[in-house]
Amino acid sequence: MSDLAFLSITEASRRMRTGKLSPISYTEALLDRIQRLNERFHAFIRTTPDLAMAAARQAEREIGAGNWRGPLHGVPFALKDIIDWSGLPTTAHSKLLADNIAASDAVVSGRLKAAGAIMMGKLATHEFAIGGPSFDLPWPPAVNPWGGKHFPGGSSSGSGVALAAGLIPAALGTDTGGSVRNPASMCAIVGMKPTYGLVSRRGVFPLANSLDHVGPMTRNVRDNALLLQVLAGHDGDDPGSAEVPIPDYAAGLEEGVKGVRIGLVRHFYADDCHAHPEQIAALDQAAEVLRSLGAGVEEVRLAPLDEYATATRIIIRCEAFAIHRQWLATRPEDYGDLARQRILDGAVVSAADYIDALRLRARLTRQTLAAFADIDVALTASNMDPTCPIDDAEACARLYARQARQPFNITGQPALAMPAGFTQDGLPLSLQLIGQPFGEAMVYRVAAAYERATAWTERHPPGV
Repeated sequence: MSDLAFLSITEASRRMRTGKLSPISYTEALLDRIQRLNERFHAFIRTTPDLAMAAARQAEREIGAGNWRGPLHGVPFALKDIIDWSGLPTTAHSKLLADNIAASDAVVSGRLKAAGAIMMGKLATHEFAIGGPSFDLPWPPAVNPWGGKHFPGGSSSGSGVALAAGLIPAALGTDTGGSVRNPASMCAIVGMKPTYGLVSRRGVFPLANSLDHVGPMTRNVRDNALLLQVLAGHDGDDPGSAEVPIPDYAAGLEEGVKGVRIGLVRHFYADDCHAHPEQIAALDQAAEVLRSLGAGVEEVRLAPLDEYATATRIIIRCEAFAIHRQWLATRPEDYGDLARQRILDGAVVSAADYIDALRLRARLTRQTLAAFADIDVALTASNMDPTCPIDDAEACARLYARQARQPFNITGQPALAMPAGFTQDGLPLSLQLIGQPFGEAMVYRVAAAYERATAWTERHPPGV
């Protein structure tokens, strides 16, 4: 079972295609593991065993008949519960949507279904992807497998936990101010926020439309590239969708980084926000690893971190309040305390302040892209600190403010978080790699080279 629990998508796919692994037995084993461990980690708020087993049986028939749909065929996955799957509730982890049955699939759900992947259930999130970790909701918050009862990051918390605990090999999250990359950083997995517009958001409950992204979450870099390959593509009914060519994201993973130009955004974590000493050391060491592999690594300066944070905070609060204002007027008591307060903050922001934030965003985007003119990828922090106990509300709130993910929601660039080592106490440390717009393939290439040199993604939580 331990072999199947932490099997990569790549290896599971190879075994199933060659007849060495049955999609049925693989799905059964993971369903059994979820049943045994979910009470401890609360990654899933709903499992779908009947749906999963029906899909596994179909996958087994098709693979046996030579009808191979691709590397996700027969591979189990799960969805953050703000993403629609037809016939299932999409609750956003909130009492307000407890009975909200999706009438159709989200575009990303439909793409996974068409690829032959096996839907295992819906994953915990912060309420409406903003209020958490909260203990006053219909379902408990997900708990990090690293460090005991620790915070897993959010808002795609269940996705990060399910992957780290070996419950599934693939999950989807969403990222408005860092919500794919935060749990990826705290749970020692790989999470990609793709370029704005690369992946459709139709059928996903919005937080802030101008900043929302859907992203793949996996345990290693190649798996992440394979998952994005299925998700990416134009959707004419998503007003933010971009019509761009879709490359083979895994094609360059073995090319290494010799000659690649990497900009180290050190001032984010050493000056603008002083990171934990072990996190600083891990990031500086990552830069040295990439330099030793042949990359050119030089420090670059972007705008101060606080400027990106200010623009992000105002835009999210205003756009979220616009979405929720009717419920806040008629059903305020049905929100958890954290989500209600965070969304209500948008009620007191003036239209002038919102417009100013949009102007600041435009300026920051121009400045940032200009700084990227002479580099291929940037390296910087994702989290500034390791995780903390989940029941320490003040510490969790502090972690949210101490991060460097928001700049790339502002600019829309692709940004990937992955493990960069562990503290002396065994808690995950992380890094973030950022690419040119629609430069996901180069980000994956650099991430894969670093992964091979360090093997951090091969470590799993003790005792799981």
